[in-house]
Amino acid sequence: MPRAERREQIARTAATVFVCGGFDGTSMDDVAREAGVTRLIVYRIFESKEELYRAVLDLVIDDLAAFRLLWRHAAHEPAFREVAALFKRAVTDHAIVLIEPAMSDPTLRRWAAESVVSHLYESVCLWLDDGDIARDDEFVVLITEGIRAMVIRWIELAGAAR
Repeated sequence: MPRAERREQIARTAATVFVCGGFDGTSMDDVAREAGVTRLIVYRIFESKEELYRAVLDLVIDDLAAFRLLWRHAAHEPAFREVAALFKRAVTDHAIVLIEPAMSDPTLRRWAAESVVSHLYESVCLWLDDGDIARDDEFVVLITEGIRAMVIRWIELAGAAR
């Protein structure tokens, strides 16, 4: 297999292995075994586990496995905390823009955006862990309407408090 293809194959396999064990709970031997290659092959392509982990984050950032990896594991690993924090900040900033027309108080708006992002992230992870893929569309409707109802209620309560 050409080096570029092997690199991608190992990184994609590593994403699955890291999701199960996290950074600390996964060894290069675990990745090699799952990828069906030797540990030596893995080290020829990736100098270290850190380099492999970064490659996984870069490769599958839009992938659902990467979502779990980023939210559940990278955020808690000192070497990768900043990658997860940048992603969370970008999503939170987007949520702030969406909420801004309805919530004028900047303190409440930031809190609401951070709360929505945390709820959404954790809900998606729980669905990915235990949900039924055949019911993904139903999940999307439920989470969307649930968040919409939550934000609407917050806006009502904030208005009533004034």
